[in-house]
Amino acid sequence: MSEFNRIGLVGRAGSDRALGTLKRLINYLQGAGLEVVLEEETARSLSVPDLEVSNNDTLGKTCDLVIVVGGDGSLLGAARSLCRHKVPLLGVNRGRLGFLTDISPNDIEARVEEVLAGKYIMETRFLLDSSVVRQGALVGTGEALNDVVIHPGRFIRMIELELYIDGQFVYSLRSDGLIISTPTGSTAYALSGGGPIMHPKLDAIVIVPMNPHTLSSRPIVVDGNSEIRIVVGEHNRAYPHVTCDGQSHVVTNPGDQILINKKPHKLHLIHPLNHNFYETCRSKLGWGSHLGE
Repeated sequence: MSEFNRIGLVGRAGSDRALGTLKRLINYLQGAGLEVVLEEETARSLSVPDLEVSNNDTLGKTCDLVIVVGGDGSLLGAARSLCRHKVPLLGVNRGRLGFLTDISPNDIEARVEEVLAGKYIMETRFLLDSSVVRQGALVGTGEALNDVVIHPGRFIRMIELELYIDGQFVYSLRSDGLIISTPTGSTAYALSGGGPIMHPKLDAIVIVPMNPHTLSSRPIVVDGNSEIRIVVGEHNRAYPHVTCDGQSHVVTNPGDQILINKKPHKLHLIHPLNHNFYETCRSKLGWGSHLGE
């Protein structure tokens, strides 16, 4: 008997390709005699009768496994909603890049069958919590699997920040912003900003300045348990935004403090047995293959 008997499904809303794959997945899972539960927004898009529908909280509490059909953005959203429940996530790629959603829809039945039979790799990924404090009062929070980004908002303006790590002053910075990334996010926005690729098993955070005024301001990698504090400069003309995974955002004022640290809840991510991080980098980032091939 499979350890996964009650399967939650989350799909990318508005994507015909994702919805088609979801219907195929529902037929397979029901044919295998498993309980299928649809996330409520997915259910509204899918219009499949006679299936149980739940919100994210209930999905996380009652399911043994949640399968996300969509792109990496879909899995990022599911991770933020479900990580506190420790339910494992499995991603089916119906997006573009697919660093996190690594099952191809072409062989979905075979790969899901292997997972249900216990043939899979389980790994954990940590998330970040962020909060904005103004004159001692909390004014906004967010969480991110990829990154927390401090940026000037709609208008491109240089912003001034002070960076502290574990209470120690690191530097003052004039730049277009700052990216604070997990290893999971190191192949996303942080990479385009010149940050290093970090293996997902690393317990580390990378801090990447965006177009810094001083070229000596380079990305730095710190311990994953670091307490990061960023003070928004008093003389900023811009009101920097704090954005988590490109979704939730808080607008700061000069003098505000942005606090970032590791979230206590981790994402449990399932991969097929043939998953290989370096092969994923080769295929997604266009790295060279073996010499002579």
